[in-house]
Amino acid sequence: MSAVPNAPAARRLTVWAPAGLGEVRPGDDLAALVGDLLDGEGLAEGDVVVVTSKVVSKAEGRVVMAVDREQAITDETVRVVATRRREGLAPLRIVENRLGLVMAAAGVDASNTPEGTVLLLPADPDASARALRDALRARFGIERLGVVVTDTAGRAWRDALVDVAVGAAGVAVVDDLRGGVDAHGRPLSVTVTAVVDEIASASELVRGKAAGRPVAVVRGVGRLVPAGWTPDDGGARLLVRPSADDLFREGSAEAYARGYDDAAAGRERKG
Repeated sequence: MSAVPNAPAARRLTVWAPAGLGEVRPGDDLAALVGDLLDGEGLAEGDVVVVTSKVVSKAEGRVVMAVDREQAITDETVRVVATRRREGLAPLRIVENRLGLVMAAAGVDASNTPEGTVLLLPADPDASARALRDALRARFGIERLGVVVTDTAGRAWRDALVDVAVGAAGVAVVDDLRGGVDAHGRPLSVTVTAVVDEIASASELVRGKAAGRPVAVVRGVGRLVPAGWTPDDGGARLLVRPSADDLFREGSAEAYARGYDDAAAGRERKG
C-alpha cells in the first residue's frame, strides 16, 4: 500500500505531568501553586490544564472531620442507586451525590488526607475550573486555555476505573458529530463524544494514582479550546445525564426488589 498523496499532516497529542506541587492545604492559592509548577514548560494557546479534584478540594477547604467515612457518604448522598455487601469491608454504595454525579461512595475520599478526615468533592467543580482558568490565563498571557477538574469513576458496562471530568472551563465538553457523515459518507445521527472525559483519562496516564503528580497539561487538542469561550458555553455539568434518560437509575437487585414489591402491591389492590 502506498502513501496517500497530499494526505493531511499527522495529528499529535502531548501530555506531561510535572513533579513538585507538594502538599496542598486549605486556603492555599491553588492558581499560584499550579502556575509556579508550570513556569518551566510554560503554557501555549490551546493547551488544557488538568487538575485532580483532590487538590482543588484541599485548597477550597473541603476537608471535613469524619471518624466514620460511612456517615460522610450518607451526608453527601441524594439518592442510593445500589448497595452491595462485601466480606470484611464496608458496604459498597453507588449513589447520586449533591452534584448529580452517580459515583461510588458519593465521591467521598479518605486517601491522601490526614487520619480522621475525608475529602468531599468541590462544591462547584465548574466554578473551580473557571477560577483557575482565569488566573492562569492572566499569568501566562494567553487567550485560549482549557481547565479540567477530574475524579475517578467506574463505568456501567465496564470493569475497573477511569478518570472523568467533574469540572471544566474553556474547553468543549462534547464533540457533537450528529448531522455530519462518516469517512464513507454515511450520516451520523447519534454520535456525541465526551471529549472532556477523554482529556481527563489521557492526563491520568502520566499523572498516575499514587505518583504525587496531580496536575497535567494536554497539548494538541486546540480545536476543542475555542476563542471567546464564556460560562454560558457550559462545563462538565452538561454531561450529567437526566434521570429520565438514565438506563441504570437503580441496581439490578434493587430493580428486582422494587418489581416484586410493585407486583405484591398490585395483587393486594386486586384482592
